[in-house]
Amino acid sequence: MQRILVTGATGNVGGQVVSQLLTMGVNIRAMVRHPGSAHLPRQVEVMRGDLMSPESLAGCLEGVDAVFLVWAAPATGVVPALERITKTVPRVVFLSNLTVRDDVEEQNYAVSDLHIGIERSIAASGVRWTFLRPGAFATNARIWWARQIRGANVVRWPYADAATSPIHEGDIAAVAVRALCQDGHAGARYLLTGPASLTHREQIRILGEAIGRPLHYEEIAPEVARREMTAIMPPAIADMLLGAWSNAAGRPAPVTATVAEITGRPARSFHEWAMDHTREFQP
Repeated sequence: MQRILVTGATGNVGGQVVSQLLTMGVNIRAMVRHPGSAHLPRQVEVMRGDLMSPESLAGCLEGVDAVFLVWAAPATGVVPALERITKTVPRVVFLSNLTVRDDVEEQNYAVSDLHIGIERSIAASGVRWTFLRPGAFATNARIWWARQIRGANVVRWPYADAATSPIHEGDIAAVAVRALCQDGHAGARYLLTGPASLTHREQIRILGEAIGRPLHYEEIAPEVARREMTAIMPPAIADMLLGAWSNAAGRPAPVTATVAEITGRPARSFHEWAMDHTREFQP
């Protein structure tokens, strides 16, 4: 029976990968830094491991047929961790991002630089690889706006007309599971989005419909937004987002059909995501 190692197993996407793999008849091993607080299903083999400590990876990788790799560690750990992984495991599915560009050497964003470096190292190793490049996660709505919405019916945020095509974490996981368990995905770079381009203002309206409260969007200046955003995210991430939204304002976001092509069903809408997460926006 196939054994699959999931990194980031307690995160938004990794948790969904674990849940969906449970239906596939495979052995699931989760690598976590703190097994005692992982709270994963009992069918999952939970092992302590840390991408920044390559020696901790040996036991996690033993007997593994495929790895779902989420990189949420400093860039300094990439080379030693990937050496361990690619010398041991024949198949790697890596969660990258949609901003990565293959046609340029210098990427637009720091996270894109990190992810293209990881992609190139994996590709050069000789393993069978699949790169998932999702656009904006629908779960960003929870990170950015849930606190404001729980407290009031007003969301203060910049660039009301900046559009993204938010994707449900379950759809990213659905593509990942197929790439982990099935043949035919080696060498693929999958661009993943939700089914529609939606502005920030439209997303707030949809959230209001889902929770049964009309929400008002109060657009604020980027410099004001930066001060507020750095309370919930690193300054470098805030700057990256503000720059991206400035460039995207007034233009539709890209939409792909990849989720439907790989899974056989359409990507879930932002409204469906909102309905799945209404509790997180209620007082």
